[in-house]
Amino acid sequence: MSRILVVDDDAAIRTVVGQALRRAGHDVVAVGTLAERDRQLAGAEHIDVLVTDVVLPDGDGIAALAAVATIKPQLPVIIMSARNTLVTAVRATEAGAYEYLPKPFDLDMLTGAVAGALARGAAVAQPEPAEDPALPLIGRSPAMQDVYRVIARVVATDLTVLISGESGTGKELVARAIHDLGPRSAAPFVAINMAAIPRELIEAELFGHERGAFTGAAQRSAGRFEQAAGGTLFLDEIGDMPIEAQTRLLRVLQSGEFTTVGGVRALRADVRIVAATNRDLLGQVASGQFREDLFYRLNVVPIALPALRERREDIPTLASHFLDQAAAMGLPRRILSDEATAVLVAHDWPGNVRELENLMRRLAALLRDEVIDAAAIRAALGPVGAVPTDGGDAIEDAVQTLIERIARERPGALDDGTLYDRVIGEVERPLIQMMLARHGGNQLRAARAMGINRNTLRKRLDSLAIAPRGDG
Repeated sequence: MSRILVVDDDAAIRTVVGQALRRAGHDVVAVGTLAERDRQLAGAEHIDVLVTDVVLPDGDGIAALAAVATIKPQLPVIIMSARNTLVTAVRATEAGAYEYLPKPFDLDMLTGAVAGALARGAAVAQPEPAEDPALPLIGRSPAMQDVYRVIARVVATDLTVLISGESGTGKELVARAIHDLGPRSAAPFVAINMAAIPRELIEAELFGHERGAFTGAAQRSAGRFEQAAGGTLFLDEIGDMPIEAQTRLLRVLQSGEFTTVGGVRALRADVRIVAATNRDLLGQVASGQFREDLFYRLNVVPIALPALRERREDIPTLASHFLDQAAAMGLPRRILSDEATAVLVAHDWPGNVRELENLMRRLAALLRDEVIDAAAIRAALGPVGAVPTDGGDAIEDAVQTLIERIARERPGALDDGTLYDRVIGEVERPLIQMMLARHGGNQLRAARAMGINRNTLRKRLDSLAIAPRGDG
């Protein structure tokens, strides 16, 4: 019979976990401190698997794995923690834990993890340094825990990663986390957005070009592969890459070498590739828009980011975080009322985390009251609050949705000569609010940024009933 040592300062958790493991046929010893853990490990009884919490009365369960490695070098460890952040998942993995289980977890997951640990006999490695509180990924929802666990398992490798998810879900943040936590962190992180580069320039942007390679190439220029040497190359919106450039990228991934445009000497592609898309790449493969062989070269480790509406329990934490960021930027400190938080949680957020971030910054800049109430949230979201924040297709869809709503609210509005003013008015309010927020409420700088004069801005503020904040 296998003997499992459970370490948790919560007696109720020790009882529940112990009962589940005993039902699975294991002998269980449950203790509440690191000191008791060490006494059990040093005792005569053999321990087959250690299941431990992180926050314990006499220390950190992950940091204390160094002592476990000294006493029982080959002991498999399963970490369970209510501090279910990306940092905790990475620390657990780097410390050599066989599995990381964020609380609350399904007891079947625990018994399955114990069975796997017993079968594999995973060894415990020395732990790495403590958490970096500046990491950008936030959220403790089950959906984000799945993302953290995948990231934690791949950061120490050079495996190619394909991140998928709607616009605004944080794909570049995931790519940066993979880079910053991995062995290439001291080298450059270089990003290129395929949707933002003209088709005829993509190959030169990626691979560089020699002098005279094409009209206007007055000197040699290093491409993104060279710029990212030793580090990570992030290929954003990979689904927008032209098919001819896909062919050349595939050759680089297969051979590990590339040549500049107009060059003849092969250069080594010493980069880790992380790609991202908001498109259905398999659908593009089926329609001939994306190479199937390239898809499988990129999709070695897939990470699917959830939309914000699929992780609503994270919205209050994210909103507070963005308000704290706004305060750190010099904007007034704001807090959310409980009713305002409920409105945020109920919203569908088609623009995802980016939309929430922009909203919090806008409210921090424009509202006069310290407490943001539900009415302020509803007014700020409005009919265009759900407009996604990037992408030509998204803008077209948003305008179409807006026109359909106008038609429903006022039959005949599409033909009475008011449509242009109505649509422009709907867009103008958030535009002015965002630019004022960007410039700290300074009307003169906001007006210059928009290409209008200050008097025009003031008239539009009055017309749209937007309350200005300290002008300067």
